[in-house]
Amino acid sequence: MSRKDKKVTVKVGLGYGLIDAMGGGAFTIIGAFLLFFYTTFAGLSPLEAASIIAIARLVDAVFSLCVGSITDNFYKTKLGKKFGRRRFFLLIGSPLMAFYAILWVTGQGYWYYLVSYLLFEMIAAMVLIPFETLPSEMTKKFNERTILSTCRMFISATGTFLATFIPGILIKHFGQNNPYAYFFNGCIFAVVYAICIFISYKSTWERELSPAMERELLDKTKAGHKTIIQHIQTIVQIIKDYASTLKIRAFRKHLMIYLLSFTAKDTFNAVFVFFCVYDLKVTASLAANLLSLSVVGIPMTIFAGFLMIKIGPSSLFKISYSIMIVCLLGFYAVYILDPGSKVALLFAIAGVYQIGRSILEFTPWNVFPFIPDVDEMVFRKRREGLFAAVMTFTRKSSVAIATFVVGLILQYGGFIKGREVQPPQVVEIIAYTMVIGSIGLLVIALLFTFTFHLNKQTHLILVKEIERLKNNGSKLDVDPKTKAVVEDLTGYKYEDVWQEVSME
Repeated sequence: MSRKDKKVTVKVGLGYGLIDAMGGGAFTIIGAFLLFFYTTFAGLSPLEAASIIAIARLVDAVFSLCVGSITDNFYKTKLGKKFGRRRFFLLIGSPLMAFYAILWVTGQGYWYYLVSYLLFEMIAAMVLIPFETLPSEMTKKFNERTILSTCRMFISATGTFLATFIPGILIKHFGQNNPYAYFFNGCIFAVVYAICIFISYKSTWERELSPAMERELLDKTKAGHKTIIQHIQTIVQIIKDYASTLKIRAFRKHLMIYLLSFTAKDTFNAVFVFFCVYDLKVTASLAANLLSLSVVGIPMTIFAGFLMIKIGPSSLFKISYSIMIVCLLGFYAVYILDPGSKVALLFAIAGVYQIGRSILEFTPWNVFPFIPDVDEMVFRKRREGLFAAVMTFTRKSSVAIATFVVGLILQYGGFIKGREVQPPQVVEIIAYTMVIGSIGLLVIALLFTFTFHLNKQTHLILVKEIERLKNNGSKLDVDPKTKAVVEDLTGYKYEDVWQEVSME
């Protein structure tokens, strides 16, 4: 069966989405427990712990930019021709998941924790960036891409649930103060993630080389090896290409919504275990159980896939952020009032919060596969890897800064590492960081959603116009509605799109 004849079914979607068991699960565990693990069991101060996460993610953010460009051009290599320019990185990433287990070893120094975490971040980027481009590779149809994205987020929700449920069981089994619970958890998930990535490699495919790619391969063969000057020129062009992605209006807005909302979620995750242990005076095991209510994200992902088609991403964002803001205020109310039914209330609020969180995580990566189509309308190129790399770069940069700021706040707020009871001002700082910090970011993201217009209807209009122009249609024959949609999504005058536009 040729690649053109392959159909995206739910089975294919689930196979594709298995990688996000790692994407959703590993980073949920890291976001919820790594800072707590470093300060409680590894003997690091909050600032040292936060600096490890921040430094590793900033370095990895730059590395992610390289991965995006490499995968876009990997078809020029022998390995890329044999295994696929995207899927090759899935294949080698599978056994490298063993590095996840070494994050959770106690008794090591600062540099061990920094290097081990940096290596895992780079391995994860090497897998996730090509993985994120595959929906655009496998199909052009909105509904089929939605199947892929919905299955992906279904797996991600399942991975997120397991990533909080299993640690809760292990912490309870090994004991509140036993670090082996975290190490054993890391070993289990390292094996699970390796298997999932390999299955995803076997379940997916890439589009066949376009005539332009084949011509480029031929030109490369004729040209031979590049000079140093040519390599420098290539690097400069890559930088310009990355910068050019921000010229696309829909992508700029999408990127801001994505960064602000996910950073709000990360702030919550980074502080929540501290909030439970030191503010609410409950156990880390209970905190893990509250986070494990992310299980509601599994059915919500399916429902959100339906809503994605019916009401569009902008409305989904608004629903998600509103739910999360109300629940954050609810957590704060429990802290202030300390009611007798505290545990029951926490479970109720956490369950509703996870509904909002699951929609928040579902929506951006369902929108992403349609961004390269908007870009194609302007630059007449397919640059999925470039956009995935820019999203990953900016995301990792923002979360690095946010994590470092959280560590800085705890450090200079008077947090005492390894102490079971913290000073009153530290307790208040933890609460304010989680509630005010997260809500502030969500409110700003919410404002951006009111002017974000990429949805099923506008995407269909855009794709039809691209196909018309590819078939030698005249730009002079464009209808007013199509022109307005193209200009709104691209941020360009219609007269300036579909040309050999310089990206300088």
